[in-house]
Amino acid sequence: MHSLPTTRRMPSERKSVTKRFSIEGFKGYLTVGLYDDGTPGEVFLTLRKPGSLERGLAHSLAIMISLLLQNGIPLSKVTSKLKGLQFDPAGVTGDPEIPMAGSIADYLGRWLERRFLTPEAETQAKV
Repeated sequence: MHSLPTTRRMPSERKSVTKRFSIEGFKGYLTVGLYDDGTPGEVFLTLRKPGSLERGLAHSLAIMISLLLQNGIPLSKVTSKLKGLQFDPAGVTGDPEIPMAGSIADYLGRWLERRFLTPEAETQAKV
């Protein structure tokens, strides 16, 4: 018999990291809310076009990622599913660490991995 995952609630007051990004001129903001231990617990994606299909899909993706993280799915599993997805907008990002992206999801997965799953990021979280 499978047990249901235990939801890890975000603290009522939390730190966050916000990253401005651009993919082929398509601009947005990525905000990651952090647990007290510095690990991600929620994601917000805000795109420039209110009411657009892209903005609605990005918001839906962020909600799903947040639910996964709060219900015990490792960030590494989430990022592995996002990286490599290809759909428009795609192309040049202007980010020297991630110069090209196959999609917003690809950029998101790769940025989350670089920011939170590298040995350097783990060291920063412990300080």
